[in-house]
Amino acid sequence: MKLIKIKRETRLEKRFSKKMGKLHTNVTYIKKMFLNIIPLETVHKYRETYYGEVKDCKDCVLAR
Repeated sequence: MKLIKIKRETRLEKRFSKKMGKLHTNVTYIKKMFLNIIPLETVHKYRETYYGEVKDCKDCVLAR
């Protein structure tokens, strides 16, 4: 049995970008999990655009 696993989770979130304004997008989190229960850290967070392009979530802020 492995103690540390990598888990990928997708959520629908509200984002804001300067060019597009308010945006509802699917955000995928890649997390390290201890015993598949306790989250240790978020390794990476990204979103997929309408055209299928993958972007990092740092370019969109949650508030204006």
